[in-house]
Amino acid sequence: MSQSMPLTPPRAELLMPTQVFSRRPLKRAGAPSPSPWLARLITFGGSISLTAVAGYYMHQALPLSSVDSALGATNSQTMGLLLWLLLALFTATFGWVALTAMAAFAGVVAKPGQQLASPKAPLGGKTALLMPVYNEDPASACAALAAMAEELGQLGLAKHFEIFIISDSDRSEIWPAELAAVRYLRQHLAGSMPIWYRRRDHNTARKAGNVRDFITRWGRRYDYMIVLDADSLIAGNTLASLVREMDADSDLGILQTLPRLFGGETLFARLQQFSGVVYGPVFARGLSAWQGQDGNYWGHNAIIRVSAFAASAGLPRMAGPKPIGGEIRSHDFVEAALIRRSGWTVRMLTDLPGSWEECPPTLLDASIRDRRWAQGNVQHLGVIFAKGLRWPSRAHMLMGIMNYVTSPLWLATVFMGLMLSTWLAWQPAGFVASENWQFGSQVFDSQSMIMLFGFTMGLLLVPKIVGLGLAIAKREIYPNQRRTSLLASAVLEQLFAIFHAPIVMWFHSSHLWEIFRGKDSGWAAQHRRGRSIPWAKLVTRHRGQTAAGFLATAYLVWLSSPLLYWLLPMTISLIFSVPLSALSGSRMAGRILAKQGLLNTPEEILAPNIMLRRRALLNALTKTIFHSTQARPAPTSIHAELKNTAA
Repeated sequence: MSQSMPLTPPRAELLMPTQVFSRRPLKRAGAPSPSPWLARLITFGGSISLTAVAGYYMHQALPLSSVDSALGATNSQTMGLLLWLLLALFTATFGWVALTAMAAFAGVVAKPGQQLASPKAPLGGKTALLMPVYNEDPASACAALAAMAEELGQLGLAKHFEIFIISDSDRSEIWPAELAAVRYLRQHLAGSMPIWYRRRDHNTARKAGNVRDFITRWGRRYDYMIVLDADSLIAGNTLASLVREMDADSDLGILQTLPRLFGGETLFARLQQFSGVVYGPVFARGLSAWQGQDGNYWGHNAIIRVSAFAASAGLPRMAGPKPIGGEIRSHDFVEAALIRRSGWTVRMLTDLPGSWEECPPTLLDASIRDRRWAQGNVQHLGVIFAKGLRWPSRAHMLMGIMNYVTSPLWLATVFMGLMLSTWLAWQPAGFVASENWQFGSQVFDSQSMIMLFGFTMGLLLVPKIVGLGLAIAKREIYPNQRRTSLLASAVLEQLFAIFHAPIVMWFHSSHLWEIFRGKDSGWAAQHRRGRSIPWAKLVTRHRGQTAAGFLATAYLVWLSSPLLYWLLPMTISLIFSVPLSALSGSRMAGRILAKQGLLNTPEEILAPNIMLRRRALLNALTKTIFHSTQARPAPTSIHAELKNTAA
């Protein structure tokens, strides 16, 4: 790459002022937004109603009114406290289950977001395909960019786009590889699409800071930016559709796609892929239906109006010490809320195909990513009361927090059950408090308790049943897949979901414990490919879960408590967390199931052309980077070449 061919374009600076949460901004006058009242009524009204009914029946099932008359003062207070805590925990966790189920139902009943633009409309403006990277595999990232650029070229639309890679990589062995990948892209796409690259020396504010730095230096050059992750892949027609939607709706600030997972080799990744294809649209359509124009942003695979983002989404530092204070981690939720606060709309297109991303290959890799997300979502406690936010934006943040808080709530519910079992074990056998209640082994066999448990499990399964039913009935997602294979895959996915849930619940609870102890998550590069995790590391990460499973089981056996049978799926999962984690990361297990036609996705059955092209480009780029880095250019020349990108 010669000095006559700069790595970055000429400056086109755009101001991006830092927002003040304690002050309402000047709101632009946009077109009035229609309120998706029906979907909101179903989602929130329905979940509140269901929770109230379930809470009432739980209250009736517990002997709250008979405790005082049956026991002494001390025992009455102890038992009453345990029962009221159990009622509160049940109501909170049931409410979250009901909200998820009713949101999915709203997506079936109400209309989600629709495309407004004509599919044949010419493209306007200039769009940056913006890819922030941080110590990623440059061959994989650039292969995806090359495949996208090729498709746009075939559609005759390449002139409307530019590729811009903004790097925060801080490992010296990555820089030569990134430069080699950029050289390949420039040679491969010469005359078709400009390729720009910049690496920052100081990774201030991480990804959000990287994007902000791009906007303040070159934002005026572009009308829109399509933000990508290093594992993103978007079809050419989809890229064009996103731009057309922006052109057609002058009030639109962010348009989010629904990415499907692809490329997974391990059992865990293929479970997530299948779940995303079959059940993901049900949840996403419900989300899109109730949020309407007050949508959310997931940080990638979305198009953003650069001027709106610059004027509205400059993030401040949170006050206080880490991990709550400092740079905002889950910046995407906050950026969407701030853009909406300024009068721009944020929408989601759930039925627009051709948007993909990869997923973590193992339970442990997913846990590492969740740790960072948990800290970012907890930080939203300091943002949720910012002045001028619309209530759906606050709801998005609260729901993001609840994604993690529900785990310790479930654990606390189990703990309350253990406390009740312990308390009851020390009461006189067959002691009767009233004609409707017996303190003893029958406490967990109440007909109402069984009914409520079954109803809760039913609500958990409703969205999945709806998604599977649609996949089987419509035959659009799997036109050539046998129904028996789909059913068997769904059963297999649900089985692993049951066994993985307690492990994930444990991880989420430990994440929150670490956060409130002041431990920072750091910023580690993500693993996106299948890898073999040593058993010693698996034992280290899961030993607490294994011990808890053994101890809880032994304790309930010693108490002779019927609660043992209710908690058996959870305790078995925790006891066998190490082999379950190893199995989830197995590429061999993934390949065996694929050969049997299980957990297949449409992309595995018939890969889109862009994926096939990406694969071929990945092989070529890998070889190019290998030969380039083997030549070992002098470090001084590499730093000289990078110098103008950090200027």
